[in-house]
Amino acid sequence: MKKLEKKLAAGPVDFDSFFSQKALRMKASEVRELLKLVETSDVISLAGGLPAPETFPVETIKKITAEILEEHADKALQYGTTKGFTPLRLALARWMEKRYGIPMSKVEILTVAGSQQALDLIGRVIINPGDVIVVEAPTYLAAIQAFEYYDPEFVSIPMDDEGMRIDLLEEKLEELKKQGKRVKMVYTVSTFQNPAGVTMSLERRKRLVELAEEYDFLIVEDGPYSELRYSGEPIPPIKHFDENGRVIYLGTFSKILAPGLRIGWVAAHPHLIRKMEIAKQSIDLCTNTLGQAIAWKYVEDGHLDGHIPKIVEFYKPRRDVMLEALEEYMPEGVTWTKPEGGMFVWVTLPEGIDTKFMLEKAVSKGVAYVPGEAFFVHRDKKNTMRLNFTYVPEEKIREGVKRLAETVKEELKKL
Repeated sequence: MKKLEKKLAAGPVDFDSFFSQKALRMKASEVRELLKLVETSDVISLAGGLPAPETFPVETIKKITAEILEEHADKALQYGTTKGFTPLRLALARWMEKRYGIPMSKVEILTVAGSQQALDLIGRVIINPGDVIVVEAPTYLAAIQAFEYYDPEFVSIPMDDEGMRIDLLEEKLEELKKQGKRVKMVYTVSTFQNPAGVTMSLERRKRLVELAEEYDFLIVEDGPYSELRYSGEPIPPIKHFDENGRVIYLGTFSKILAPGLRIGWVAAHPHLIRKMEIAKQSIDLCTNTLGQAIAWKYVEDGHLDGHIPKIVEFYKPRRDVMLEALEEYMPEGVTWTKPEGGMFVWVTLPEGIDTKFMLEKAVSKGVAYVPGEAFFVHRDKKNTMRLNFTYVPEEKIREGVKRLAETVKEELKKL
């Protein structure tokens, strides 16, 4: 006891002096930190990107788990290969061929601990310090965090209702080429984008692949929301048009089964998959084998194809209610996207309103959102916000939008 007291008396440890330079630059996710503030309060949170627990197929998972432990426990409870549980990998390849028209012969599958891990692996194996990578403006916050650890030069391309402005991308590619710079990769959430909710048009998808060939870059297509379509006609993923293996497709079970399983996958050229597999070996050896086995049976036995329409039927009214409430309550000068699917609506307020500063007032009125600034790599847009419509029920969505509109009206009076 005396020795311990003597050590404590020597003064506090300067732990920052032990951290790497990269660790010192790390910042917490603003979305995750915001969720901590509102999860235990009476605030109506339109902030998170959480699927509704009511959509989790609990009874089916119970039956599948019991069956796996009865018949395949020796494999499901054991270490697995880094590349992933082979039956699941094959089932996913068949599912993507049937669903998206992506030939099994052209891709290999790597299973990962949620597609978030895939983003980090891509950073590890592709990005050198100073490499130019292109993202949408706005783009997925956690992708920014994953990639910026590897010190790239970000270039952001604005979007409209048809996704990334490919004409502006083409101009930027030519400008960079004249400067002697090469774009290494383009990252896109092509369908029901996070945070904007918009979908890249068919023509732009095809043109993006052509530009990848012309300017020699890779495309990372993140597709977590692509199955959550409530209106409009499905569009094939960019990967569907990829002839030479330039597109790395990311999928996940988080939105179509359950996020707690932490099972995602990468579909890409075998050469890219091999390098990502090697990088993953030093991180976690292998993805959760039991979770992979559950996902395998879920896909293989046809449950996934039957469950997706149920999720869509559950979420569609919530999307509709949010759009109706925005139309009813928001004042003139406020605009928003009208997503055909996914989980988010992107709201733009008049110039002069800073949604980050407005958040405290909104929370005091009992509603939360995610300020849009964090979704821009250069943090140069202050008057936007992301709203989620999948997690809370319709009556709370309506009330939450009403409270938010009241907050916006008060801010407009200050302009």
